[in-house]
Amino acid sequence: MADLLWDDVSCFFDPDLMGSLPDLRVPDASVEDWQAVLDLVVARGWRCQYSEGETVLPVPRAASVLSRPADAECPYLRVWLALDALAIFRFLDDEVIDFDVDLRELQGQERLDVFCGFLREIGRHLGKPVLMDPQGGHERPVLGFDVETDRVVLLADPVVM
Repeated sequence: MADLLWDDVSCFFDPDLMGSLPDLRVPDASVEDWQAVLDLVVARGWRCQYSEGETVLPVPRAASVLSRPADAECPYLRVWLALDALAIFRFLDDEVIDFDVDLRELQGQERLDVFCGFLREIGRHLGKPVLMDPQGGHERPVLGFDVETDRVVLLADPVVM
């Protein structure tokens, strides 16, 4: 059974309403949580690419990435949820796991199910919520993985268009 139904949540996947790159986050994270996400990517065999600037490098340990100088270029990890659906993790802070998805790649029930599965995997692995905010709308989550119910749930009322 699907966590969410497309007809109920499609407004939250509208790039004009949410911004094409909504903000996803795991709050109250640690370096160990970042490492757990890196380990999960490898364990699940998700295709990924780690980069610092334009330089592609092997995926490092989270502690070394997060201890880079403040003025260093922001490293990022691209993880493909599906052939043409991408999540981009940005190593900005050790206290929040921050990533983006492109809503144009997540249209329809099948893609919604893939997306929810990805959030569930991360949330279950960490035992923490994974929240989605509108692009630039931090602290206003519209949906996310809920640890207690062990599923992705709505956290805001859908917008009627």
